Amino acid sequence: MVLDALGLAVDPDQGLASEARLLSARHDGEDAETIVAAALDLYAGKIALVSSFGADSAVLLAMVADIDRSLPIVFLDTGKLFPATLSYRDQLVETLGLTGLVIRAPDDNDLAGADPAGALWMADTDACCDIRKVRPLEAALAPYDAWISGRKRYQAETRANLPLFEAANGRIKVNPLLGWDRARIEAYREARHLPPHPLVAEGYPSIGCLPCTDKVRPGEDERAGRWRGKAKTECGIHLGQPSGAIIAGI
Repeated sequence: MVLDALGLAVDPDQGLASEARLLSARHDGEDAETIVAAALDLYAGKIALVSSFGADSAVLLAMVADIDRSLPIVFLDTGKLFPATLSYRDQLVETLGLTGLVIRAPDDNDLAGADPAGALWMADTDACCDIRKVRPLEAALAPYDAWISGRKRYQAETRANLPLFEAANGRIKVNPLLGWDRARIEAYREARHLPPHPLVAEGYPSIGCLPCTDKVRPGEDERAGRWRGKAKTECGIHLGQPSGAIIAGI
């Protein structure tokens, strides 16, 4: 518990929440590249980009590469990803000249204790995501005060009210692409001659782990294929206890 000068309990994240609101207001209306540059400058040496190397990832990775190719790029290798995603990761790293890739896998002890057969996803998707994504990400972000996410408002109802900057779990999270839609993403990717994720053409506009990712039907939102048939729309890494306005390619 943190006490103020009068001995009263105070929220330790209150300052961080105010910081997020201030930054959101200050950078409202700026283009994504300017926001990325501002975040890298403001949190120099204490910020990372978290990337799934999924359907939209090339855009944000290219923006970062234009500024600092050595920026830490955190990638969660859950052990359940599509082989195509791993190949795409390697392709983008080489194409963009990224040198700061940080690959984080689930803890061996967590897997041995809760998912020794590798089939936890069949019985409890939340527990599987916690072991394979939430815990590894928290460990990977330990050295940083801020991180950049590729989430966008149009992707799903759960993301419709994303702020530009937010405070959650003791860190600032930056969402520079929050206002972008599919057409704008594709236009940028094509203009920059960035390779597409090979699974997009096969009907996967949102790509996670292989067992829990399905093709999306015409008219469905882009994340409808994630955890098909379950009351689940997020893996959990964006559902921490927020201290700001509420951050997620991921």
